[in-house]
Amino acid sequence: MKLTLKLLNECFTIHRLPEHSEIPPQVFKAPIYFIGKTFDEVSIVLPDNIAIDSDKSEPNWLALQVVGPLDFSLTGILSNIAAILANEKISIFAISTFDTDYILVKKDTVSTAINVLNANDYHVLQ
Repeated sequence: MKLTLKLLNECFTIHRLPEHSEIPPQVFKAPIYFIGKTFDEVSIVLPDNIAIDSDKSEPNWLALQVVGPLDFSLTGILSNIAAILANEKISIFAISTFDTDYILVKKDTVSTAINVLNANDYHVLQ
């Protein structure tokens, strides 16, 4: 099953904070954000224009949203997209929500990512 993806207008930064960090309040005011917490770290993805204090950060990511909602019975969506991009040596940062998946790619690789996805029967809206 080939799907439609939508390029979001936001440019993102991926932040790493220590495991016991409080989430900075400005995160919750962002129009879109993603938070992941493990036993070792807190990762926060924010639009580039929202600054927070973090141990490490990686700016200039663009997001391709798989147009959903997706049913939980569907399999291989993220792995198929990741494989297509990996074959082109395009690194990704993947995020899944209840309804869909987001594939973040560096800004300087987004054109190649879109072209290769379109060439593999995905439809990318820009």
